Amino acid sequence: MIQEITSIETFVVRHPVLRPGKPITACHFDGDDASTTKHFGYFDNQTLVGVVSVLEQKTTVFTSKKQLQIRGMAVLETHRNKNIGKKLLLHCEEYAKKRKFEILWFNARLVAVPFYEKSGYIKIGKPFEIKEIGTHYLLFKDVNRNRFSD
Repeated sequence: MIQEITSIETFVVRHPVLRPGKPITACHFDGDDASTTKHFGYFDNQTLVGVVSVLEQKTTVFTSKKQLQIRGMAVLETHRNKNIGKKLLLHCEEYAKKRKFEILWFNARLVAVPFYEKSGYIKIGKPFEIKEIGTHYLLFKDVNRNRFSD
């Protein structure tokens, strides 16, 4: 089940998945506390096992005025390969559509790119490094055109 959560609640999943070995403060991302930012959590029974955040953030790569950035998507290792990530992405797409956003975009770690491509996201440009995090690609989806592949 997916529910809206607070930015601090995301730390339970962000920390072990996205910032292992770093201080818990490394789990706070720019834009987390903006009034237009939403955080969603996937619960297995009453345990938070997956998270994703969406921010009204533009990148100059696209001319669209209605862009939404996905950040901090993570699923606990013990709950992977159960379609939780796919469900969180679909939730973000539906959220974007209902609010008339056109583009969903994000920076994806190299190891996650195949997962996102399978879900209909398109890789743009060359790989780039995010200091102390690793190699990333920019990916996007026009939420009014592309659908998930099964």
